[in-house]
Amino acid sequence: MGIFKKRQYGVINITSQEDEKDIPIVPDGTWIKCSKCGKILYKKSLEENLNICSNCNHYFRLGSYERLSYICDKDTFREFNKYMKSKNPMDFPNYEEKLKVNEEKSGNFEAVVTGECEIGGNRTIIAVMDSNFLMGSMGTVVGEKITLAIEEATKRKLPIIIFTASGGARMQEGIFSLMQMAKISSALAKHSEEGLLYITVLTDPTTGGVTASFAMLGDIILAEPNALIGFAGRRVIEGTIKEKLPENFQSAEFLLENGFIDNIIKREDLKKALSTLLKFHRNKEV
Repeated sequence: MGIFKKRQYGVINITSQEDEKDIPIVPDGTWIKCSKCGKILYKKSLEENLNICSNCNHYFRLGSYERLSYICDKDTFREFNKYMKSKNPMDFPNYEEKLKVNEEKSGNFEAVVTGECEIGGNRTIIAVMDSNFLMGSMGTVVGEKITLAIEEATKRKLPIIIFTASGGARMQEGIFSLMQMAKISSALAKHSEEGLLYITVLTDPTTGGVTASFAMLGDIILAEPNALIGFAGRRVIEGTIKEKLPENFQSAEFLLENGFIDNIIKREDLKKALSTLLKFHRNKEV
């Protein structure tokens, strides 16, 4: 019966230490998985493609400086109030630690970067929100930086472009956060009284108090494809109205179809579109 016994096999390690030295080490972050289609993408190729998946055209979210590098003419961006940081006006537990972690994670001191630049040779003030910093939430410093940028645009008779990407008002700052909605809107009203151009570009996600205030006040409102844009969440709304919402509800496409925004612009065409709008309105002002 011995012939039916399971034969025992030994494991032989054929890789020597010398061979292991020759195996190339792949650095962390070299490859990225698309959250939509699951394809593994080479990070450098993804960045060269404006952070758009080459397989399914999914738009990866951009950091502030990344977006600025795609939009601004080379070497024209000058930042405003870079080192302005949030404090903890409500003594919210662990808020300072969260700010520090997000600062390291995003490379920003806050959830918005503001400054001036040229786009296609047209000078403009620009503000770019960053969802990598506490989901782009709007606190006192975000509100102050955007307000100062708008006031600078008004003072110098320049247009302003704001790229929105936010989860809404920052809960850790309570009422101080909500005050920024009125503060920014007031500054925009003065900018508008001077007959100056304000463009908003809604990117994924634009929600909450940002949507309810300055995001939807643009003279021209643009959006990236498939961007999530809304105020309250889908489940909250469905629970309130007791109805099922459309599948594409709160998408850029749904908003365009219902007249809430002016156009959807592909990321690769955005700089040209903004340049054309700025040039047209500059000539109108002249």
